[in-house]
Amino acid sequence: MTRWGLIGASTIAREWVIGAIRAAGGEVVSVMSTSAERGAAYAEENGIAKSVTTVAELVGDPDVDAVYVSTTNELHREQTLAAIAAGKHVLCEKPLAMTLEDARDMVSAAQEAGVVLATNHHLRNAASHRAMRDAIAEGRIGRPIAARVFHAVYLPPHLQGWRLERPDAGGGVILDITVHDADTLRFILNDDPIDAVAISHSAGMGKEGVEDGVMGVIHFRSGVIAQFHDAFTTKYAETGLEVHGTEGSLIGRNVMTQKPTGTVTLRNADGESELTLDHRNLYETALSAFHAAAQGNGRPSATGEDGVWSLATGLAVVKAAATGQAVAIETGL
Repeated sequence: MTRWGLIGASTIAREWVIGAIRAAGGEVVSVMSTSAERGAAYAEENGIAKSVTTVAELVGDPDVDAVYVSTTNELHREQTLAAIAAGKHVLCEKPLAMTLEDARDMVSAAQEAGVVLATNHHLRNAASHRAMRDAIAEGRIGRPIAARVFHAVYLPPHLQGWRLERPDAGGGVILDITVHDADTLRFILNDDPIDAVAISHSAGMGKEGVEDGVMGVIHFRSGVIAQFHDAFTTKYAETGLEVHGTEGSLIGRNVMTQKPTGTVTLRNADGESELTLDHRNLYETALSAFHAAAQGNGRPSATGEDGVWSLATGLAVVKAAATGQAVAIETGL
């Protein structure tokens, strides 16, 4: 059994990850919050035996085998490196870090220490996206030409806070949502991005210096161009992902979500057909793969390297939106 410590008494851990750890056969033994009062209340509410107030206490605990980092983005690097130095496996929220250099340092440290570093890109675990990846690999739409991602949502009040107020913490829609688009597209297309163009804005939710909406295009090595629209401000939009090829199209609806829902339609010369989807909890799928990887069997769903790729894409989109220029996507891996 993999025993977990949580760095960050977070909403995502409470709503999704703690349950997924347990469903995948793991145990949550400790939580760290800089507020002793908050940590103790969180531990009690979530059935966690220990609460601590420092990273050193949590990663130094011999009862902890793996650490889930879900603090604000500017803290990820130091907390992850501390866990790795203590010999712990790490599942880190996206984006891995604020800079590519920091993210690469995290990947290198994990490799040198012989521990697993994974990025919590949940969407590649969705049945919809796995079915789309398989259909493309099987040639069911011919050669992919273009893609479109609709990931404009409404950020609920309990998740707003720093995401709309703190550029220093990696706030804004690009490092929160566009990185997910990049990872999902890389996964589905089995391809890497090479450059991006974008325009961002604040439509009334983001504070000055924090974008709450972005549109752009990512260009992939194979020649595929992928349009994306991400936002925190659209209360009534649906999400979706489409891939269009020389011989057909895949139309995913309500698939850019944490919930195991949505449909995928294949359109080609034979008409329309629905792909069969085996919907399962995305985070439980991720934690099952992580536990296996920690025991030396296979790889996590999204590796540290995958996290570097999504961060590189997100940072390129940020720069493209700021400069009005096409920006190359380079990971340095």
